Amino acid sequence: MSTAANTYTRGERNGFLIGMFGQNMIYNIVATGTYFYFQNVIALPAMALGWIFALARVWDAINDPMMGTIVDRTKSRWGKCRPYLIFAPPIIMIITIATFLNSNYATAASQGARVGIVAWAAVSYVLWGMLYTIGDIPLWGITSLMTEDEEKRNSLLGLARIVAGFGAGATLIVQIAQFLGTTFESKGLTYAQAQQRGFIVTAIVMTVFSTILFECAGLFTKERVQHSDQHYTMKESFATAIKNKPFRQILISGILRSPVMLLMTGAMTLLTYYYCNGNIVNAFSNPSMLLNLALIGAGVFLGMFGGMALTPSLAKKYEKKTLYNTFSLVGAVPFALVFVMYLIGHGDIRSLGYSIVCFFLFAIGGGCWGGLNVLQSAMIADCIDYEEYTNGVRTDGVFFSGQSFITKLSSGIASLISAVVFAAVGYSGVNIDRMNTALNEGADFLTYADGKYAMAMFLLVSIPPAIGMVLAAIPTWHYALPDTEHKRILAELVARRAASADAASSTATATTAPAFASSGAAPDTTTSATNTTDIDDPYII
Repeated sequence: MSTAANTYTRGERNGFLIGMFGQNMIYNIVATGTYFYFQNVIALPAMALGWIFALARVWDAINDPMMGTIVDRTKSRWGKCRPYLIFAPPIIMIITIATFLNSNYATAASQGARVGIVAWAAVSYVLWGMLYTIGDIPLWGITSLMTEDEEKRNSLLGLARIVAGFGAGATLIVQIAQFLGTTFESKGLTYAQAQQRGFIVTAIVMTVFSTILFECAGLFTKERVQHSDQHYTMKESFATAIKNKPFRQILISGILRSPVMLLMTGAMTLLTYYYCNGNIVNAFSNPSMLLNLALIGAGVFLGMFGGMALTPSLAKKYEKKTLYNTFSLVGAVPFALVFVMYLIGHGDIRSLGYSIVCFFLFAIGGGCWGGLNVLQSAMIADCIDYEEYTNGVRTDGVFFSGQSFITKLSSGIASLISAVVFAAVGYSGVNIDRMNTALNEGADFLTYADGKYAMAMFLLVSIPPAIGMVLAAIPTWHYALPDTEHKRILAELVARRAASADAASSTATATTAPAFASSGAAPDTTTSATNTTDIDDPYII
């Protein structure tokens, strides 16, 4: 009986990775671009912005497992994940663009108009989250259906995280939009109008391009792992996920690590205002400013890519639980030291020496964060195997909906934290519009509002992420699914599937036996004996 693992081809892998890149571009267009746009371009009040993001994530607590259940119950000629990867991207594209089609809160003509602006932002963002889930859960879920080989799957997940990291290049939407905004300003628009138009045009072009890439994940992949026809209801799926102890530990850990997302939501605001005085375009006429920008940005992104690239190799040598907890605790230190550096420099750490130190701190912290992202995906995939081994059902959609939920809830919690801090220092609504005008006329951001805005930005990308990293290690300190146990489980699952396939083949052969008899051919008694042995095999489910 053959137990060779069924796995993806190079073309399937590449199609999946291209789709992953496009999908993560869309995510970052919204996660970073929309946040910056809402806060710093159309000047929504800080607390309104925080509640929009937070309440959207509360809805995701219901929406994500619901979508996961729908995926698990899907039966089609393409499989259970691929249909959504084929048809969802264009729909996501439309609502992504719609989130940017709003007006400026600070310059609205009436209170009613301002309410309408906030309402449009809230509805479009919540709807985007719902539709994005339709593509996100199947995209990650299909990784456990493309191969039975654990090393191949971990390699695919590692590559997926790296490619997703490159998708974070879509955060350049801010720089591109601001650069484009300067061209509109030269045509007679006000600074605020020009910046808004720059964002709208950039969002449309980048989203359409990203959607084309996203489609590749549905068009060029194949589901190879057999799965049971037994399904759970949404209530049963949710209960199953919660009862799965290792998955529950990962879920809680990911939620506790939520403040780390402040690096994604707040980093672009920090770079734009602290290092470029409100407009990225300023860096291109100031070599010192450009160098600082490059060092800080490179620190975070190179660190993340390095961590994601190294983690699959490290996971072959060390226990995943050990790596996960080590990354969590070690990563907290550099983030905390960033704010210490800010205090030592009395609020001005734009010199080359300080920027080099910050580069290394962000690189180490970003590397640990990137490693955690890879391990989280691999450990969730392990939990799916554990569930199949224990209960005979692969709930790929429900379990990877947990990852989607962690990502989006983390973003919501991070947004609420930043809203509270920014509201406390007055960085909100019309104050931002006035600040943008002042900076455009020559004011210095470091001294604007007595430096309170600058301090708030550095605080948000350092202390809360450090606390979140430490807290993340608590639930997984005694992780319930050791690597040795998972390898044993996976080997038995591969044997079970092979036995089931042999049994199905034998049944088909037995069914066609009368046809041989009617044509005068004797039945193959050797095959019949083999069939009997296979059917009695205790591994068959």
